[in-house]
Amino acid sequence: MRERYIFFLILGVDALILLFQTSQLSISYSEAKLLYGQATFLQYLIKLSLQIFGQNDFGLRFVMILFHLSSAILMYKISTDYIKTQRDRLWLLVIFVLLPGVISAAVIVNTAGMLLFGLLLFVYLQKRLKQRYLNILLFFYAFIDISFAYLFLALSVYYILQDKRKLFVYMLGLYTLTSYLYGFEVGGFPTGHFLDTIGVYSTIFTPIIFIYLFYSLYRRYFSSQTDIVWYISTVVLLLSLVLSFRQRLPLEHFAPYVMLGLPLAAQTFISSYRVRLKQYRTKYRLAFVLSFVFLTFNTLVVFFNKELYRVIEKPSQHFAYNSNIAKELALTLKQRGIYCVTTEKKMQLRLQFYSIPRCEENYLQEVPITSTHDVNVTIRYKNRVVYKANVTKLNNL
Repeated sequence: MRERYIFFLILGVDALILLFQTSQLSISYSEAKLLYGQATFLQYLIKLSLQIFGQNDFGLRFVMILFHLSSAILMYKISTDYIKTQRDRLWLLVIFVLLPGVISAAVIVNTAGMLLFGLLLFVYLQKRLKQRYLNILLFFYAFIDISFAYLFLALSVYYILQDKRKLFVYMLGLYTLTSYLYGFEVGGFPTGHFLDTIGVYSTIFTPIIFIYLFYSLYRRYFSSQTDIVWYISTVVLLLSLVLSFRQRLPLEHFAPYVMLGLPLAAQTFISSYRVRLKQYRTKYRLAFVLSFVFLTFNTLVVFFNKELYRVIEKPSQHFAYNSNIAKELALTLKQRGIYCVTTEKKMQLRLQFYSIPRCEENYLQEVPITSTHDVNVTIRYKNRVVYKANVTKLNNL
């Protein structure tokens, strides 16, 4: 019973942190493009949320928070197949919700959070539903997003090695269908992004966790402890590393697959820890403590990210800068009685979300924050100027 309370406490605190973060962020240009660009399944869900909750940041990010909380529950449920004790499963849940990539997917509107939920849902159901129902689910995935194509590719490898030829052909068919619907773009000449890809993976998982996750997948291959989850994580991870030699990859399409391997890594860690005598467990305790400290520090940095503007020399170098400014700018313009402007493309689209459409009456021009000239719009965080602009009323008569 105590573990159940802890489970809901973890999810509750996680939800509160995400709700707070929602109030601190503005819509970014990439999010605005998704919302106002070509129709997608995720765009439909976001617009439905905005109709229910109104044109605000909570409505914008509610779907992603819902995906995140659902993914956390599914991760906990899936871990019961790999981790015996409820206490260890709760620790895995804590690590999962603290991962930098998971936090990012929970508040940033992109396909990563939706993909992660879809993958976890498939893994959870694949032991609980008959194959024909799973095939229907996978067919539905083919029309949702291009990133599910890698799932079909990984399942093709799994089923052919399991000598399930009909399923192999079906997965190849779904892969071909998704590729036809969305298209693939593969670079021509090697451009040397392999190390960049490793670096981004290390950022998404933290270096210690990513190294151990990679090691766990490698070790399970030689110990023949491979199942469908191992195949999905390993095939897509190797594919991303190979492709990175030729092009820069959108890792939001790949990282969720690697996250599926977390229960496998946790099982390997726990078995390696428990099989040793207490005096030989020190390095495992140290690795766990360092990982947990790093994850906690990362969460605090994200939670209090605006404090960094006090010490960063150039505000534009702040990691969340592209998700700041727009909301405060829209509010400042409205307070000055300005309800429409013409400005550069990216900010124009962001301001549109906050009911500042384009018009020919007012022209908004950003000014370097180092400029000593007078400006009529200034945005500050923590008493630090982070954005300057001039609004000029145009005479079109």
